[in-house]
Amino acid sequence: MPKNSPTSLDPRSPLVLDTRELPRRPGALRTVERVVPAPSDLGVELISVPEGADLDLDLRMESVSEGVLVSGTVSGPIRGECGRCLREINDSVAVTIQELYAYENSTTDATTEEDEVGRMQGDLIDLEPALRDAVVLALPTNPLCRQDCPGLCPDCGVHGDDLPADHSHQQIDPRWAGLSQLTRTEE
Repeated sequence: MPKNSPTSLDPRSPLVLDTRELPRRPGALRTVERVVPAPSDLGVELISVPEGADLDLDLRMESVSEGVLVSGTVSGPIRGECGRCLREINDSVAVTIQELYAYENSTTDATTEEDEVGRMQGDLIDLEPALRDAVVLALPTNPLCRQDCPGLCPDCGVHGDDLPADHSHQQIDPRWAGLSQLTRTEE
């Protein structure tokens, strides 16, 4: 564990994995399936996983020589608004996660930077940083309600689906207004 480590982990926390039942010999495997509440601020500006929403974890913990490799999938609901038309988006996200958590005082401490590899605190693994990275990076920064969303009319603000095909806000440059009068008299 890094010398400036945060407070110790709570083994009862839903995003803390306990490895006591996982033998420390390479190849030992344990699966973890659980539903946990989503932490706060799990997303980007326009779309996120609602705080407290159910996240499904389907993970496997595998002992390797330097620590525990955690891999699997995380899935849950996402809520937000379309970046073009501001309509509500209700969808789901499923991401893969894979992170190595080094044993305390392993040679990994000497061969890697402090934040390059996850670190175990005793027999506990804090899954939240890896989960947060995987989910947030999978979310679009400019989400769309659908791929062909027409967005809003920049002049009147009405949704493009609600406008007639010939909708326009054509404005004549005042410098050319006199010429437009000429074409009207000829008609």
